[in-house]
Amino acid sequence: MKIAAQLYTLRSFLKTPKDISESLKKVKQMGYQAVQASGVGPIDIQEFKALADQEGLTICATHIGYNELLNDMDTVIEKHKAWNCKYVGLGGLPPEFRENSQGYATFAKQASEFGRQLQSAGLKFIYHNHDFEFAKYDGKTGMEILFEESDPDSVNFELDVYWVQAGGADPIEWIRKMEGRMKVVHFKDMIVTPDRKQRFSEVGEGNMNFKGIIQACEEIGVEWAAVEQDDCYDRNPFDSLKISFVNLAKLGLKA
Repeated sequence: MKIAAQLYTLRSFLKTPKDISESLKKVKQMGYQAVQASGVGPIDIQEFKALADQEGLTICATHIGYNELLNDMDTVIEKHKAWNCKYVGLGGLPPEFRENSQGYATFAKQASEFGRQLQSAGLKFIYHNHDFEFAKYDGKTGMEILFEESDPDSVNFELDVYWVQAGGADPIEWIRKMEGRMKVVHFKDMIVTPDRKQRFSEVGEGNMNFKGIIQACEEIGVEWAAVEQDDCYDRNPFDSLKISFVNLAKLGLKA
């Protein structure tokens, strides 16, 4: 398993092609060898690939909007083939599917169709969770419905270990459940403040069991651990990505 930088962490520094170029350079200087494309401002497909190539950065995965998958699959496929990027990620469940168990089941069928279209082009659909998928409907969580009702051959997952924990579930148990259906994972850590607020933190700086999380990921053959931090609070996001990188290296993960 290799480490990648989830560019959504740096979204405030990715507004223009010049910003993107400078940010990719900094990411490479930290030691990362790969990125997940998400939160990136307007840029030509080929120009983004050229900037990544210039820094020697692999584009290992993406997050793509639901409407793009639904209405512009040809461009999605073109983009990922141009980037030599296999994993096509959806960053969250559209709100219209979150109301009840039927909504989750309906989306699972839609995701399966996305997955089949992408698979025919040599790509793989991956679904990224938050915490709301762990709400229960008639005794089953939304996440269980998505897992059970989607086609295991065409739908993979991209567990976000922070959001699994925030949803009251066990990240390690869920990682092992995903065996055969997960090649990309999101790493972010969790702390609690003295006034009992959950906050994102750099990997290794919080309270989550990353030694166990890494072991479980390696057991099931995860290829990419994408480091993400939605909010870095009073710290520069570049510094946060660097701290996570250093701490993961101490735990034995390489770029």
